Formats: sequence, structure tokens, C-alpha cells
Amino acid sequence: MGKASNDQDHDVNLKIDDGENDRLNISRVPIIFWIILIYIDGIIFQNISKPLPLQTILFSLVMMLHGLLYWHVRKILQYGSWIYFIIQAGIIFSSALLLPDSFPIVLVGLIPTLIGQSIGIYYQTKKVVMVFFGFYLLFCLALIWHHDGKNSVLFIALLILIVIVVAAYSVLFYRQVNARIRTQNFLNELELAHQKVEELTLANERQRMARDLHDTLAQGLAGLIMQLEAVDAHLTKGSPQRAHEIVQQSMSQARKALADSRRAIDNLRSKSASEVDFADAVREEAQRFTMATGIRTALDIKIKSSVSRLLIEHGLHIISECLTNAAKHSHAKNVWIHILDHQGMISMEVRDDGKGFNPDIIAKQAGHYGLIGIHERTRLLGGTIHINSTAQEGTSIKVEAPLIKGDVS
Repeated sequence: MGKASNDQDHDVNLKIDDGENDRLNISRVPIIFWIILIYIDGIIFQNISKPLPLQTILFSLVMMLHGLLYWHVRKILQYGSWIYFIIQAGIIFSSALLLPDSFPIVLVGLIPTLIGQSIGIYYQTKKVVMVFFGFYLLFCLALIWHHDGKNSVLFIALLILIVIVVAAYSVLFYRQVNARIRTQNFLNELELAHQKVEELTLANERQRMARDLHDTLAQGLAGLIMQLEAVDAHLTKGSPQRAHEIVQQSMSQARKALADSRRAIDNLRSKSASEVDFADAVREEAQRFTMATGIRTALDIKIKSSVSRLLIEHGLHIISECLTNAAKHSHAKNVWIHILDHQGMISMEVRDDGKGFNPDIIAKQAGHYGLIGIHERTRLLGGTIHINSTAQEGTSIKVEAPLIKGDVS
């Protein structure tokens, strides 16, 4: 649990960092554009009143450094956001001092931009307010130091006004960016979920193919083997007539196995199920089983409600597998099939008087795919399975499932 929680926290932190990086990356272009405008205004205003070539060159270099820090803000933030703001504050006030006549223009133009960027970096009201008051205090001290008392009130009011405008624009801008980030994260998560669904669908299809192959080809071949063994036994006993009858049954069984295989292939291509009556299909399956094995089969079928197509498909395979197990493993002489519906549920029970087995041991042994298939089909029906088996007393396999799970036939 601790490791899973840490992984989740790590993923959340990554998402937060990615969101912050995206906000900063998207905001770089308008900030650089605004810095260029302030740079041009500062140069023009200073050169109109009193040209200072050396200071202008230094001012240009400092402004380039200011823009580079904005562009690589992510790298600097790795060492701490307070370091970034201290460096930028030093650059802003240094550049303003280089051009005395453009001093208020540079400060009023660049300080609100840095405050606006703090919204994208912190996205917390308290920290943004702290940044604002810090720069506001420095701005007031700079004006006092600059001895520009006559215009101080005007510049202070202008700074507050620009900060309000920049802050409002930044909040709106970053909200749009965050909405875009959330949408992108949602699309990424949706794509991952889609890939997961595809993987699960592929796994389910593989399981379905395994069940269909077992319940068509494997069961059909197992039935043919039992019939051929019976033919061999009758020929050995000198009963060619009975052997001939079983051969005829084997031919019919082979045709049925081929038809079932084709139907399984069709089901892989299409989700449609054939329209059959469940009770009649069970009777036909029991009749074929008795003719092929000679095991007496007693039927008790009481179905008053409609049976879903999904239940018909899986129910027939479950009963067929139970009958096959009774013939191959239990060596039973009698089999009883009980099917009845009650209060929206159907109960299917196949019981024999064979030698029985230990369900816990058999379930762990390789090669017993029929029992695995019965469990899987019961799960797909949303039902429950109960297996009772006692040595030399027989086996009972009972499956209960909803009648209307899936399309009703």
C-alpha cells in the first residue's frame, strides 16, 4: 500500500510539475514581446532627453539577460523560486538606474510583468500578494532614492493600475492554460484507458477462442474417440450390426462437430447467436450423449421464462462439458440433468453416479481445461457454480445464473 501510495503521489507531483512547465512555456512569448516594447520605449525616451551611448549598450545587454531568464525560467526555478525573483528584481532595478530619464518607465513596465509571472509560478494568492508587496515596497524606495517626489504619487498609482490589469489578464490567461492542460491530461488518460480496454478485449477474445476450441473441436474429437472405441469393442465381440450403428452415429457426431466449429468461427466474426430453443437443444445433446456412450440419461427440464442468447450459448457448452466429463472420467452408468427457472434465475445441474473426484486437486492439475471453461462461462453469465463430488458416490455440478443476462432470444 505504501509503495502504491508513493507511486500515486509521484504521478500527481509529475502532473503538477508538467502543468507548471506548460503554463510557463506558453507565457514566455507575450512576456518577451512586452519586454521588447519596454526596451524600445526606454531607449527612445532616454535618447530624446539626454543620449547616453555607454549606458544604452549596458541597458541593452541587461535587458537581453532579463529576457533570457524569462525564457529559461524552468531551469532557474529548480534552484528555488525566491532566487529567480531576487535575480530578476536586481536586473530590473539595475536596468532602470542605467537610464535615469527612463527610470520610472522601466520600473512601471517590468515590475507588473514579473508579478504577473508569479501567478503562473505559484498559482497561490498568498504568495502572489507577498511578491506584489515586496516589489511595491522596493518601487517606493527606488522613487524616494531617485528624488522624484513630484511624480511619485502618479507613478505609484500607475503601477497599481498596471498591476491590476496584468494580474487580471494573467489569471484569465493561466485559467485558460490550465483548462487546456486538464483537457490534454484527460485525453492522455482516455488514450491510456482505451489501450487498456483493447488489451483486456484481446485477452477476453483469447479466452473465448480457447473455450470455443475446447467445446467444439476438443469435445467433438473426444466424442468420436469414445464412439470409435465402442465400435472396436463391438467388432471384437462379433457384433458388426451394433458397430455399424455406432459408425453412423459417429458420422453424425463428426458433422455436428464440424458445424459447431464453423459456428464458433462465425461467432468470432459476429456477435450474433443462433435462434434455438434451450430445452430442445439440451434434449438433443442428451440423446446424442446416450447414443454415443450408452449411459442412461434422465432429464427434468422446467423452463417457463425466456432464456437469453448468452445463456443458451454458454449453458449448452456447460452441460455438454459435464456430460463429457461423466463419460471420460467418472465412468458413470447414469446421468441426471435438472434444469428449472425460479424468480428470474435458472438452475442447471448435471449429476452422475460415477467414481467422483477431488475438485480442489483436479482444479490445480494441468490439462483439465473443461472444468476451467465451466468456471469461465459461469462467470460470464454472472452466476455461481457448486461442485460436490464424493469418491465412489458420484459428482454433482450445479450452476445458477440470471435468466435475462444478455440479449433475450
